[in-house]
Amino acid sequence: MASIIGFVSRIWNLYDPPQPAKKDSAIRIGLLGASNIAPIAVIRPAKSHPEVIVAAIAARDVKKAEAYAKKHGVPIVHKSYQDLIDDPAIDAIYIGLPNGLHYEWALKSLKAGKHILLEKPSVSNSAEATSLFRHELLNQPNAPVLLEAFHPLFHPFFQLYLSLLDPPNIASADAVLPVPSILFGYDDIRFIYDLGGGALMDCGTYCCLFLRQMFGNEPLECIEATPTLLPEPWDQKCDKGMQAKWLFPNGGIGSVDCTLSNPMLKFKLPWCQAVHKEKVVYDEELSEEKEHVVVKKVVAYMLIQPAVWSRIDIVEQHTIRTIADKKVLKSWTTTEYKKAYKREDFDGKKLGEDWWNTYRWMLEEFVNKIKGREGSGVWMPHEDSIYQLEMIDSGYAKAGLPIRPSSHLLQ
Repeated sequence: MASIIGFVSRIWNLYDPPQPAKKDSAIRIGLLGASNIAPIAVIRPAKSHPEVIVAAIAARDVKKAEAYAKKHGVPIVHKSYQDLIDDPAIDAIYIGLPNGLHYEWALKSLKAGKHILLEKPSVSNSAEATSLFRHELLNQPNAPVLLEAFHPLFHPFFQLYLSLLDPPNIASADAVLPVPSILFGYDDIRFIYDLGGGALMDCGTYCCLFLRQMFGNEPLECIEATPTLLPEPWDQKCDKGMQAKWLFPNGGIGSVDCTLSNPMLKFKLPWCQAVHKEKVVYDEELSEEKEHVVVKKVVAYMLIQPAVWSRIDIVEQHTIRTIADKKVLKSWTTTEYKKAYKREDFDGKKLGEDWWNTYRWMLEEFVNKIKGREGSGVWMPHEDSIYQLEMIDSGYAKAGLPIRPSSHLLQ
């Protein structure tokens, strides 16, 4: 009964969060674009944060921006993106524009001295990422905070999952993210090459992050990549799905299976798994001619958004066999389940609330960084954002597809 009550309470607060009074020192965020993701990524999480106010918005269509502002309670509508960036009352910019516009407006926001929460993928390719995240302005004293919005990274569930892995001894890892086809038509911006579209750029970028985090290292090369293209006459440079494999320095293979067009009748949950290399364990009951080996597999369900429901399965395959000819004498499997909805479930630290979703955890750390506070210690370093696009670029190259195009402002 207690678990049911806890579940209901968590879901209630997740979708209708408490709204504490705002502090005088609250960070005022401006939204670039009347995007579908901003209410989930910023507007709702900001309601429960006493130090964040979503203060303004700008969109290409002013009337659309006005309607959006009215719907979501945003008090100020600017006539252009540049007007919002130039507003001295705005402290930080949330960029939820199409991928192909990220570099231009992140660079302009950075030059205006604004903190930036930048939707993933940060930009369109590794050249843009290198230019942006290694910009000289970020090395100045009191530099603006620039964060790529990889929200799953900040949730305790993700950190718990990583703590259960032994990266140097991972033999293989898989990241699977099927997005239902009903969500996006082929005319969606996610399928426009010139705007940085493609499945590997969209849902696939999560998969790449998961693999990099699981191995704790950067891939050496992409060894396989098979795209599923849009049907003609749609853009043949855009993938609606991608299956790819990368070789990592420990010899392990990381696989991505992502799609923006998963059939509704073949619904499946997003999941990741890491299979460790076979390990010999001490067993005092065995004679010298026998050995006890274990293969550990750690599977995470709903790693991308674990707040509603998520679970980690720790599966260990035990085998007793002869050393000489590897003859199996006995085998069995053990399974342990783990969950983490608040930081205390992971490492005992009393941080956050169990109803915080990944975006709320991320917003907490974004504010902590701006305020100069220690926070949880979880962060997405600038170099990681560069490595992300290098991995994605290598996937497109191996698939025989062009790397997403750079902005004309690339420096």
